[in-house]
Amino acid sequence: MSTPQTEQPQIYLVTPAQFAPETFGNQLVRVLDSRPVACLRLALATQDEDRILRAGDALREICHARDIPLVIEDHMLMVTRLGLDGVHLSDGARSVRKARRELGKEAIVGAFCGHSRHDGMNAGEAGADYVSFGPVGQSALGDGSRAERDLFQWWSEMIEIPVVAEGGLGPDLVQSLAPVTDFIAIGEEIWKAEDPDAALAALLAPLGQ
Repeated sequence: MSTPQTEQPQIYLVTPAQFAPETFGNQLVRVLDSRPVACLRLALATQDEDRILRAGDALREICHARDIPLVIEDHMLMVTRLGLDGVHLSDGARSVRKARRELGKEAIVGAFCGHSRHDGMNAGEAGADYVSFGPVGQSALGDGSRAERDLFQWWSEMIEIPVVAEGGLGPDLVQSLAPVTDFIAIGEEIWKAEDPDAALAALLAPLGQ
């Protein structure tokens, strides 16, 4: 996953926490075929190995047929087993060095760092390919802290490692963050809608996409 060459952020999709591979696969194909997508994150909220394997197999075929990298959230051992492109770590910088050592220099290693500039810098120094901050919008989860626009602006001016904005996005936030982020990660914002493709179009309308 490389840094965009244009001013517009690229789309980074995140799967729902729960889904049936067949049904979700059909939704995903429609979304992927409607506009360019830079990456997909498999983010199942389960420790069921069989469910993760079935989902990974299904999504790998869809993504790789379209030359879209597929990363998995946290389950580092599944990357090689499933033939995925890398891992997205939710514990900031703590596991980045291990992931890089285990997966090699070609794998994508991303790190979610909440709203901590310090964690983001540590993740970058440890070898992360990108750093993700969030949530950027209001959320009832966690302690209510947000990754503010100032963090993204500072990062885009001072750090070369690509940055991802995620969590609680709406059209206004997309428009505000577009000049200061490389990727916009979109998940539940569209998958909970009856028509995910239409929801994505509405979310990206401020960007003219």
